[in-house]
Amino acid sequence: MAVENTPARLGKTVVIRGEIKGSEDLVIDGNVEGTVQLSENRLTIGPNANVVADLSAKDVLILGNLKGNIVATGRVELRAGSVVEGDVRALRLAIEDNALFRGKVDLTQGATRVPDGAHASTTGGN
Repeated sequence: MAVENTPARLGKTVVIRGEIKGSEDLVIDGNVEGTVQLSENRLTIGPNANVVADLSAKDVLILGNLKGNIVATGRVELRAGSVVEGDVRALRLAIEDNALFRGKVDLTQGATRVPDGAHASTTGGN
């Protein structure tokens, strides 16, 4: 009896407008508008994908185009050739050369406290 570890896949001719929720890994290679929520799973935006949505997942891998915010409890990877316009909130972020990113990054999610002596200060001294 084989255990199936293959992620669910939305092909490049699939168009979805609305909300996607699930509890398994997902690869999107088509067009999606709305929201995608995979709280404990990996989401991959394939190289042919054109996604206009807010994403929420454990890990997110972007190979295609995304316009929307990303919230990940784990790692976000922007691979070469990807185009992302939106904010990223995650524990870890990796951006390869030739990936385009426009937005804000918050890598403090999951931090329980600020270490002693490490105050966020924007004033500089001479």
